[in-house]
Amino acid sequence: MPRIVRVAVPVPLFRLFDYLLQPAQATPAPGCRVRVPFAGRTLTGVVLECPGQSDLPAGQLKPVAAVLDRTPLLGDELMQTLCWAARYYQHAIGEAFEAALPVLLRGASELPAPGVDGFELTEAGRAALADPARRRGSRISALLEMLGEGALSSTVLDERLPGWRPASRSLRARAWVADCRLEGPTGAAGAVAAPALNADQQTAVDAILANLGRFAPFLLEGITGSGKTEVYLAAIAETIARGRQALVLVPEIALTPQTTRRFRERLGFDVAVLHSGLSERERAGAWLAAARGEARVILGTRSAIFVPLPSPGLIIVDEEHDVSYKQQDGFRYHARDLAVVRAKALGVPLLLGSATPSLESLANAEARRYRRLRLPERAGVARPPSLKVMDLRNKRLEQGLAVSTLQVMQEHLARGEQVLVFRNRRGYAPVLFCHGCGWTAQCSRCDRPLTLHRGAARLRCHHCGAQAPIPASCPECASPALAPQGQGTERIEEVLRERFPDVPVLRVDRDTTRSRSGRDQIFEQLDADGARILVGTQMLAKGHDLPGLTLVVVAGVDEGLHSVDFRAAERLGQLIVQVAGRAGRADRAGAVILQTHQPDHPLLRDLIEGGYPALARTLMGERRAALLPPFAHFALLRAEAKSIVEANAFL
Repeated sequence: MPRIVRVAVPVPLFRLFDYLLQPAQATPAPGCRVRVPFAGRTLTGVVLECPGQSDLPAGQLKPVAAVLDRTPLLGDELMQTLCWAARYYQHAIGEAFEAALPVLLRGASELPAPGVDGFELTEAGRAALADPARRRGSRISALLEMLGEGALSSTVLDERLPGWRPASRSLRARAWVADCRLEGPTGAAGAVAAPALNADQQTAVDAILANLGRFAPFLLEGITGSGKTEVYLAAIAETIARGRQALVLVPEIALTPQTTRRFRERLGFDVAVLHSGLSERERAGAWLAAARGEARVILGTRSAIFVPLPSPGLIIVDEEHDVSYKQQDGFRYHARDLAVVRAKALGVPLLLGSATPSLESLANAEARRYRRLRLPERAGVARPPSLKVMDLRNKRLEQGLAVSTLQVMQEHLARGEQVLVFRNRRGYAPVLFCHGCGWTAQCSRCDRPLTLHRGAARLRCHHCGAQAPIPASCPECASPALAPQGQGTERIEEVLRERFPDVPVLRVDRDTTRSRSGRDQIFEQLDADGARILVGTQMLAKGHDLPGLTLVVVAGVDEGLHSVDFRAAERLGQLIVQVAGRAGRADRAGAVILQTHQPDHPLLRDLIEGGYPALARTLMGERRAALLPPFAHFALLRAEAKSIVEANAFL
């Protein structure tokens, strides 16, 4: 009798495919990978089931080229979650399964052996280390000294010596280091004693621990600097003490080294790390360590939501509101939402943490689908920063910065303090503003902002399709000072270098941190307090401890207030609160300047007078009245074709 396997093949088709096992091939269990022929190619798919028969005659079924796994890589829960996600996000099931696998496991490569990749000194390297003429103080010398203590994994080196990889290439070229395979956790030291929790932190930890072993979603709402990470660590420590695994998601690659270091110091053992900045072998090794149950704590960005968890205990999503959890191309999933689905299927607690929760999570908390935990006080002696609105109307600007703002910056720099200029243009369309009175171009039919299209010389509403000519002067005050808002971080960096030539300026955005070495160098400078003026986008709003920072300048507030994206005001409020939390985190008070042409805008008033909770209440009311998410579901219909005519005809 023919043996049939039903396979999820990574092609853009919404179905599974049946293949015929050859006599010499063992029957693979669901979750195993197989190599199968498809349209003249050989692809790696995942077996979902072994049906007794196929809708096609056996003579029409193609044979399986190879069975790659003896035991399943994907368990039942993860396969069911992926099937659900493919249906929910309307994506081809085979491509959804492919997205769950590290790139190295999507081909026919042999699986990495258990353990983690490491580096060790060769005999020549030990001789170089002992050479009294060796030049000390360089990164090469520092790497030699670290490896002289014993072999170390790349994860440990990332934490202890940021930017070590160029030095390792130099050592490898001299045959001073060699690759090795390290079994189990490496570089572990005795766990650092946990600080005493305050009453609110202890209440949160007790609630989570009381629900270990069953699905219980929590929303941990803690102001910036309130000690959410201490709550995470206490819950994780108890989870692993019970022999279970903990999965922790963070929004940015940049956060993982410092978070990993903190986790290692507290827990006393290695943490498996998964993000796109690692090599393919490193990612596959961490994924497999989780699948084998070797990794007790898995820390990663968005794609880490797909790691197998054979001994699940706890799932944590830090900064749950962050837009980085949404995959914007290919299989367009949301990692936070999949965390909810997985936690329910696995029967484990889910902890969503944020100082500025998404309106979706707040709505779930109000509906009692999530239990709300609060940390209302800053930990330690840090005081909350003061917020000041800087009215830009009729003021002279230098690349979007008011002269009065630059004067305040000068005062902080003169005291030896650090200044951050925050500019976030991602996701904002250009909106026409009047520099004289603050007027903005609004649609007369639906009251949404009109978007400036320079090529067509028109203002267009992306909501209802209305169009209008570009006015020659302001309809409100007749001023000719009409211009689209928006200066990028690069131009701001240039003007600040010109204005403060003797002050080190560091720009932190996607461009400067795109490469691994660039990212290492940037964050090494941050950790070493190597810049007095920081210019950055949303990457700097997330979790970085900058004890010398006392002033934050938020440029580009107006685009968030008048974006065509209905979530823009929510994200603006979240970013302002998050970036403001970087100021005054030690014993010095912080200050925040919000530059705007509309100082009396009601949403800004809500934020300044009542904080993020007041802004969220207003926005929830607006969303409820307009039947926008989280009170309705939106679906985006996207057509891709070689011809725009075909795409438009389909839509």
